[in-house]
Amino acid sequence: MIKKAIFLFSISSTLFAQSFSIARVHYSGGGDWYSDPSSLPNLLNYLNSNTPMSAHPEEFRIKLTDDDANQYPYLYMTGHGNVRFTDDEVIALRSILMNSGFLHADDNYGMDESFRREMRRVFPNKDLVTLPHDHPIFSSYYQMLNGLPKVHEHDNHPPQALALFEGERMIMLYTYESDLGDGWEDANVHHDPLPIREASLKMGVNIIYFALTQ
Repeated sequence: MIKKAIFLFSISSTLFAQSFSIARVHYSGGGDWYSDPSSLPNLLNYLNSNTPMSAHPEEFRIKLTDDDANQYPYLYMTGHGNVRFTDDEVIALRSILMNSGFLHADDNYGMDESFRREMRRVFPNKDLVTLPHDHPIFSSYYQMLNGLPKVHEHDNHPPQALALFEGERMIMLYTYESDLGDGWEDANVHHDPLPIREASLKMGVNIIYFALTQ
């Protein structure tokens, strides 16, 4: 308990210095990059209500080639369909992630093949690493003993948390077969049980805390 209190004091003194924000990536290719519109506001509200952090209550929306894209250290993308980066976007995303940025990509069922293809263009020499249940991302704030929660079932596959690293720093987390974003949505959208929604929101908090403190 003392260790947890020291941790919270340390992280709150750092993160209260400025308001945390999430920038949703508007990508090309025809995929619905804008899906789950209530998800990020709900996650940010949960973060504000249940942790010492101060977060901007609404998401920002950017294209990777925007002049201010590198000012958002925490990027998020999701969707059901095709993802396509232009050559300039490939360069921009690589630069952001290599310069202290972080990307959380959440497959909303349908973007897997194209997302993996595009990330190979961004980092052709990096391979996705599957995170075990004892990885620190599952205990950075809440204890997620079973790892990534399963919000919706599609192909009878377990949820997977996959990451790219630069040295020891995680620069990208890809949540697959989980549908975290659906779990963050308003309760009347998918009618998920409260324990599932709560688990998904807690996992979202863990991802944010890990990304900012690793």
